[in-house]
Amino acid sequence: MASVNENYLKLQGSYLFQTIAKKVDAYTKAHPEAKIIRLGIGDVTRPIVPAIVEAMHKAVDEMGKAETFRGYGPEQGYEFLREAIVKGDFKSRGVDIDPGEVFVSDGAKTDSACIQEIFGSDLKFAVSDPVYPVYLDSNIMFGHTGPWNEAKGTYDGVVYLPCSPENGFKPVPPKEKVDLVYLCNPSNPTGTAMTKEELGSWVDYARREKVVLIYDAAYEAYITETSVPHTIYEIEGAKDVAIELRSYSKCAGFTGVRCSYVIVPHALVAYKKDGTAVELNPLWNRRQGTFTNGTAYIIQRAAEAYYSEEGHKECMADVDYYMTNAHIIRDGLKAAGFTVYGATNSPYAWIETPKGMKSWELFDLLLEKANVVTTPGSGFGPHGEGYLRLTAFGTRENTEEAVKRIQALHLIQ
Repeated sequence: MASVNENYLKLQGSYLFQTIAKKVDAYTKAHPEAKIIRLGIGDVTRPIVPAIVEAMHKAVDEMGKAETFRGYGPEQGYEFLREAIVKGDFKSRGVDIDPGEVFVSDGAKTDSACIQEIFGSDLKFAVSDPVYPVYLDSNIMFGHTGPWNEAKGTYDGVVYLPCSPENGFKPVPPKEKVDLVYLCNPSNPTGTAMTKEELGSWVDYARREKVVLIYDAAYEAYITETSVPHTIYEIEGAKDVAIELRSYSKCAGFTGVRCSYVIVPHALVAYKKDGTAVELNPLWNRRQGTFTNGTAYIIQRAAEAYYSEEGHKECMADVDYYMTNAHIIRDGLKAAGFTVYGATNSPYAWIETPKGMKSWELFDLLLEKANVVTTPGSGFGPHGEGYLRLTAFGTRENTEEAVKRIQALHLIQ
């Protein structure tokens, strides 16, 4: 008799964005005349820039000729891309990363879920609250949590790090003993960002307590303040304790193309039950060699073009476009009386619901009265209740129109 992975049965309802999609689909079918504006899921809307498209076309042509055709590539990623990553994302910021510490993959969502496979089955982990759902849900599936606690609205066995206005929506190290901590900086969903000093306290904590930090830097291209680091390895000692995840989805518009990478430093170790230190880089290398045949050659050439002078210039123009949208949302909703966080170092605005409204209550109201789709904060964890996340990845026209529609509701007198 085949048995089921009962950890999946612990999951509460559908994945957040699937629930939103069902609600929007039902509303659209009931109101086909409605002009829906989507500021919910963090999906880009601007097309792939010309320099990257050109690189993809060239790579496709190569695949059509016997003398330049490529079959299986290295599971860790082609050397040309790994070298470009080292130079463009790290040496440019004074950080020394070896190409052998770089592992190219098909998306940070996959990486953040699968990275836990190289750690023990009895690990204890901590996540920010609110949190990007994949960090938590994937650990539930792997059996790293206890059951759902209905009374608390949390999973037993998980250490939640409350993020609220009192701490600037920035997590602080837990007092309880843990093995892994997931950090996203700038934060998804709150849009806030830790400074070098604040992140330095996390590195000091991790070194002292022998904790590994899973550091998601998916939104580093949107950082505008010099006090916020673009990589955790700008912090001294971070290579001893941190794995960094990067994505091309938001900096190069690759949500439909799929490419990312993971940095696993040679200096980083975890421990056997007898206390013996084990380097993690070879373990992730072995995992990748077993589970994947690597990211497609055409896609890796596209990612390489992101680091070209023209490609980077064009991509940063799109980033600026989205950040202007973020400022339109932030400033427009503040003018309407809302309390707004984020949207300075991130394409996300985190708004407080008015008059004690629940997150889903305001979500429904904005969908029905303004035809604007948002993301309810409660979907990111208990401390997300009472907030909504709005994304700046729409068009300029839709962003401006959405803000006008919300302002016209006069929800805050």
